[in-house]
Amino acid sequence: MGAIELSDQDRIRIDRVTKNFTLRHTRAVKEIVVKGLQGRRAELSEQFTALHDVSLTVEEGEAVALLGRNGSGKSTLLKLISGVMGADEGGIAVRGNVAGLIDVGAGFHPDLTGRENIYLNGAILGMSEAKIHQEFERIVAFSEIEEFIDTEVKFYSSGMFLRLAFAVAVHTDPDIFLVDEILAVGDEPFQQKCLERIRELRDEGKCLVIVSHDLDMVSRFTDRGIVLDKGMLIHDGSIRQAVQLLREGYL
Repeated sequence: MGAIELSDQDRIRIDRVTKNFTLRHTRAVKEIVVKGLQGRRAELSEQFTALHDVSLTVEEGEAVALLGRNGSGKSTLLKLISGVMGADEGGIAVRGNVAGLIDVGAGFHPDLTGRENIYLNGAILGMSEAKIHQEFERIVAFSEIEEFIDTEVKFYSSGMFLRLAFAVAVHTDPDIFLVDEILAVGDEPFQQKCLERIRELRDEGKCLVIVSHDLDMVSRFTDRGIVLDKGMLIHDGSIRQAVQLLREGYL
C-alpha cells in the first residue's frame, strides 16, 4: 500500500493493521504416531490473529488509554507503534520522537554498568551524547539508585531496572510516550513519582498512549479510551464510556 499521510496535528496513524502470530504446540507422542499411521499430518502450529483490521489516529497532545482483557491485542498494538515489530497488513505512520516503557530493561546490556547503560539506552532512544551528558545527573537522581550506578546491571533487581529505564525514557524529551503496565513493578512511592512525571508530560502537550488494567489511573490521566476485544477495535471514545464498558462487563 502507499505511504500513509499525516496531517500537521497527527502523531500516530494506524491504517487497517492486521498482525498474526504462529503458535507452536507440543503434541503428545501418541497423537503424532496415531495420525502418522492414519496418513494424516499432526499439525504442530496454528495462526493467531492478535490484531484484525485496526484503524485509528492519535493527535498531538492527546492522552489515550488502550484497554481490554488479557490477549485483546493492546501490547501488540503498542509494540507496532514503537516499531519493535511490523504489521502483516496495513500500515502505521508516526511523527516525532517515541520513547517509553514496553519491556523492563529493553535496550540494556547486562554486562555494562548503570552509567554505561544510560549512555547506551539514551543513544538508542535518539539522544545525542551531549544531551545524555547534560541530563545524566537528573536521570540518576530520578532513578534513586546512585550507589549502584557503577554496578553491572545484571546484578540489578527488576525494580532497579524499572527505575533506570523509566528515568532514561522520561528525560529524552519524547513527542510520544508509551507505557505498558510497567508501573505495576516497583514500590508505591516510586510509582507515584512515575505517575507525576507522566502527568507533567501530558501537561506539556506530549502524546501519551497508556496500556493498563488500572481503570482508576487511566481515568485520571487520559481523556480517550480505545477498547480492543480479540484483536478488534470495539470502542473509541471518551475514557468515561470506555471504563464503563469494561466495568459493566459488556465484553
